[in-house]
Amino acid sequence: MTPELTALTLAALLQVVQIGLFAVSAQKQVGGAYAASPRDEPKQLTGVAGRLQRALDNHFEGLVLFTIACVVITLSGQSSRFTAACAWLYLAARVLYIPAYARGWTPGRSIIWTVGFLATIFMLLAALI
Repeated sequence: MTPELTALTLAALLQVVQIGLFAVSAQKQVGGAYAASPRDEPKQLTGVAGRLQRALDNHFEGLVLFTIACVVITLSGQSSRFTAACAWLYLAARVLYIPAYARGWTPGRSIIWTVGFLATIFMLLAALI
């Protein structure tokens, strides 16, 4: 497996962890009865639960581009030290993004997000060179 695909697999597992963190936090806020209900009337999550929800949604969005970058690099046989470093940088940024968002770090959260986004863009550009 290429380093990029390894980082992608770990990023997917990180998403699973994020789902768990969000679910526990959200259930504490809304209660078990609401969490088990059909949720016909949505409740707005606030505080840490709301921030973990937004961090989770953000990772879903970022994971799409990162997946494309990893697949293109791998299928085109262009895996290199540079693209591997970008993939690991993306993963590290996503790991750091969770506590940064949950704790409301500003501007740290935005800086961390930018690092991960740029790592993905650099991988895509490397595939074209």
